[in-house]
Amino acid sequence: MQKILKQLGLLKLNNGTYTGLKSIQSKGERIDSISPVDGQLIASVFSTQKQDYNKVISTASAAFEEWRKVPAPKRGEIVRQIGEELRNKKEALGKLVSYEMGKSLQEGYGEVQEMIDICDFALGLSRQLYGLTMHSERPGHRMYEQYHPLGLVGIISAFNFPVAVWSWNAMIALVCGDVCIWKPSEKTPLTAIACQHIIQSVFKKNRIPEGVCSLINGGKEVGEWMSHDPKVALISATGSTRMGKEVAKAVAERLGKSLLELGGNNAIIISEHADLDMSLIGAVFGAVGTAGQRCTTTRRLIIQEKVYKKFTEKLINAYKQIKIGNPLNEKNHVGPLIDKEAVQNYLNAIAAAKKEGGKVLVEGGVLKGKGFESGCYVKPCIIEVKNHYEIVQHETFAPILYLIKYKAIEEAIQLQNSVPQGLSSAIMTLNLREAELFLAHSGSDCGIANVNIGTSGAEIGGAFGGEKETGGGRESGSDAWKVYMRRQSNTINYSTNLPLAQGIKFDI
Repeated sequence: MQKILKQLGLLKLNNGTYTGLKSIQSKGERIDSISPVDGQLIASVFSTQKQDYNKVISTASAAFEEWRKVPAPKRGEIVRQIGEELRNKKEALGKLVSYEMGKSLQEGYGEVQEMIDICDFALGLSRQLYGLTMHSERPGHRMYEQYHPLGLVGIISAFNFPVAVWSWNAMIALVCGDVCIWKPSEKTPLTAIACQHIIQSVFKKNRIPEGVCSLINGGKEVGEWMSHDPKVALISATGSTRMGKEVAKAVAERLGKSLLELGGNNAIIISEHADLDMSLIGAVFGAVGTAGQRCTTTRRLIIQEKVYKKFTEKLINAYKQIKIGNPLNEKNHVGPLIDKEAVQNYLNAIAAAKKEGGKVLVEGGVLKGKGFESGCYVKPCIIEVKNHYEIVQHETFAPILYLIKYKAIEEAIQLQNSVPQGLSSAIMTLNLREAELFLAHSGSDCGIANVNIGTSGAEIGGAFGGEKETGGGRESGSDAWKVYMRRQSNTINYSTNLPLAQGIKFDI
């Protein structure tokens, strides 16, 4: 790992604050990055102090005045070069993601690939920031709308996708003409600094103004500075529903903009008409991938009673084949939870499900012994429950899968929707009517609804986000770029008169 850290420009003790190309010699608190893989200290980071934050904001504000003037296709070229640099550093950064966060090596590489993909997407987008034209009711007038850069964009990201979610926001914001300030999770600060070094090399080569992409590090207080700061036009926050509500309140009080991508409580409906073998792959990966620490993790399986026994047997057998261990070993399917607090939340959720009447089909527990010294490795667990159980209504960031029976498809959809969250959903069926009903306006109430694929593993081409307590925000693809810009309606009068709209007369 020392070789990887050296490749990515990381030291034993790192400055955690960057105004773009320059780091600030902060005297903030020390944040230790402890790997959940083996419990070892990887390196440490100095947190951002208030005076450091103020310097970042003033530098970013000045940078925005310059960056906004750069033509969008030229901004896209800078993002293209960032994508190329990420390609060069994919192996090293992917391994660091895996080691610092604990996800499997393949998922670590996959996360960096997402960053590369969003750079490609943003490059194309830089020539497609389209407005609309419309016909005026007044003769000799032309109407249209256009989009302008919004300003400073604050990005608050979570530990489970320590780099990809930042890139979803930052690369699109950059081509839109915004400047970015990133506060990563204090649980994964090193991957963020590694990304800052990668973009630094591109910015330096192209003489990009200081402050276009900045980095701050720290806990809740640092995020609160951004949320309350009227200079930050948009806060894009990814994390828990609790955190999102606090951010939304703070930003709303100053009439700023927020983009929230919060918790999920995702379900797959397994129909009697499903291809059960294919459904098994989607269900197992969805439930145990990233050790159940994705916002799109499959937390509930809603299974038609006619195939319940058969599918459950397949599921239990598949769980017996899951390999748990060091995520840098590509033979392992499941790595550790992020820390011991997450382990305790996992144990508490299992106890709560049992207390409410849940029947354990695959027993959970904490793994001990050689290779599990960090205390963060747990067994994926399956529990038969009722959807209304209190614990089932909440998101637990761990590999706990709840099984629920249903009779009719309408009941299944109702069960799917009967949770406070609304991120991702799926149905496994070969019945066209069931599939269309699931996707209809009376079907899934989630921001993502899939047919014959699982809840986890979204592509960057579609807008990502959900409804209800998931926050309503959309990141990444489609027209999600519009949230990073301000819309302006324009009317041009090229006639010799000044007629008013709605036929109003005002003669003087």
